[in-house]
Amino acid sequence: MAKIAAKTNHVIAKTLFCLLPPLLLAVVFYLHFQTQLSMFSPTCRCASLPAAAPGAVVDRLRASATFLPLKDTRQGAETWFISTLNATAEPEGEARNLVFPSPASAGRLLCLAAPSRHDGAKNAYALAWRDALPRGSALLPGLAFVSETAYDHTNIWHGLTSLVPFASWHARSGCRARPARWALFHHGEVRTEMSGWLATLAEAATGAAVAIETFDAPGPACFEEAVVFRANVAGMNKERMLRAADFMRCKARAYCGVDASSKAGGGGGGGDASALRVTLLFRTSARAFKDEAAVTRVFEEECRRVPGCAVAAAHANNLTFCDQVRLLSSTDVLISAHGAQMTNMLFMDRNSSVMEFYPLGWKQRAGGGQYVFRWMADWTGMRHEGSWWEPVGEPCPGNPDILDCWKDRQIGHNETYFAEWAARVFAAARERKRGNAVGDPAGRRSPEATVCRCS
Repeated sequence: MAKIAAKTNHVIAKTLFCLLPPLLLAVVFYLHFQTQLSMFSPTCRCASLPAAAPGAVVDRLRASATFLPLKDTRQGAETWFISTLNATAEPEGEARNLVFPSPASAGRLLCLAAPSRHDGAKNAYALAWRDALPRGSALLPGLAFVSETAYDHTNIWHGLTSLVPFASWHARSGCRARPARWALFHHGEVRTEMSGWLATLAEAATGAAVAIETFDAPGPACFEEAVVFRANVAGMNKERMLRAADFMRCKARAYCGVDASSKAGGGGGGGDASALRVTLLFRTSARAFKDEAAVTRVFEEECRRVPGCAVAAAHANNLTFCDQVRLLSSTDVLISAHGAQMTNMLFMDRNSSVMEFYPLGWKQRAGGGQYVFRWMADWTGMRHEGSWWEPVGEPCPGNPDILDCWKDRQIGHNETYFAEWAARVFAAARERKRGNAVGDPAGRRSPEATVCRCS
């Protein structure tokens, strides 16, 4: 019996010894397979990690907001401001703009860290979700109009070219979107001033008083909503500019209480609808006429030859914004020296006339910039009737640059030329008004809209 048990144990031991290598090999292969599977399966690797808490996700989104230079010096002037995004024009023919939040920004807000008023490359921008704004930032409620310009907002002509696209955008919004604040930039540098004339026109056009963001608070400023125009009227076609000019003209007249009904047909005050109204808008000091009385006398004498013609003379610096709106709303022919005050032609009826004067040197050296009011007359619907350049003058001692010497000198006059020029312009303007008075569509002036279009 003992022999049988010993033999049985020997067989079992021998069998186990034979099976052990395959079992060990199977275990090794199994462990190797599990190792390889865990290496190449992200699901397996991550399944054991705890889910991120909501607060951690917000922190990660907050940290993902990357600030980039507001002025990208690698780009051209029209695209260096917020250079990573492409501006769009909707509808076609409007000025190109950026809107935040929008699908293009993936629903993110615009945040600006803009402490510098001297170097736009030191200012920065980032895009961030409303619930994950950068640490230390402030959320500014309402709509912000963000204007980047190569010029400035204190000169009313340059400022107007930056205001036009915003006014057009506001009108297309149905006049519902009113700006809570303005952010002004020049080459990416913060600007905190806007001319009083421009600020009042902006208020009249948008229905909201102008509040300029100074970026004095510590930390970035994030706008709840923002519309950005970074190249003034670039991309805006003539039709759209005419509509914007009509809209601003109408809004300014309503703001200043100009009675549209009394202007029906251009008569003003219920008088002769074909009466011709001439305005001499004088400057003081730089580019003023040397002899205002003589200039006035020439145009008054020619005006007396035209039935129903009257001349008004004023100095722009003595007029409030609304004074200028009222005066130019009642003007058929504007006579003025080249300068910012000519921007008031915006308030004249369409098809009105403009006569412009320059000191010596402008024609020879000023280049294309001297024609800005010809361009403005075109996109506001006016007739630029030509220009007169001072032909002679005393040489400047020690200064061979004629423009530098004469740019802001006073302007003389030529009675014969002025009289002949005025006779032609006054007669043509009178005929247009007469045609308008009897319903002749040829060359007629556009009737004043009684309701400012918001669409």
